[in-house]
Amino acid sequence: MRVLTYGTFDLFHIGHLRLLERLRALGDHLTVAVSTDEFNALKGKTSLVPYADRAALVAACRWVDAVIPEDTWGQKRDDVVRLGIDVFGMGGDWEGHFDALRDVCQVVYLPRTDGISSTAIKDRLKVFDTESLQSLKSAIETAQQVLARLA
Repeated sequence: MRVLTYGTFDLFHIGHLRLLERLRALGDHLTVAVSTDEFNALKGKTSLVPYADRAALVAACRWVDAVIPEDTWGQKRDDVVRLGIDVFGMGGDWEGHFDALRDVCQVVYLPRTDGISSTAIKDRLKVFDTESLQSLKSAIETAQQVLARLA
């Protein structure tokens, strides 16, 4: 059985690893389509890690047999047919979005790994962005002024 999935795989983490492992267990060949930087821009997303690096990280995973670029929303059906895919799998956050592919392959949605996502990691990193640092600097200056008045 040939399995196919799609994703950005920015900030590769344990949730990605577990998803790929579970998808590979559904067949004997796993192809992963990684969103290109250009496609992410069309979706209004920005990846911290460039496409070539994200694709290399995914390709290095022992459960992945092939990596292809994801350039458009519409390529999925063509990829399924062209690659002879039996199972199209995605994380549960996409539940129902790809059911239209059921006429050409089995479609499965797997649960996400609790407590981890690229979005959550990016949110934690926002404390280091310029706006957040400026806000922190202003709060420190205000605290220093209050303390100086109290002294």
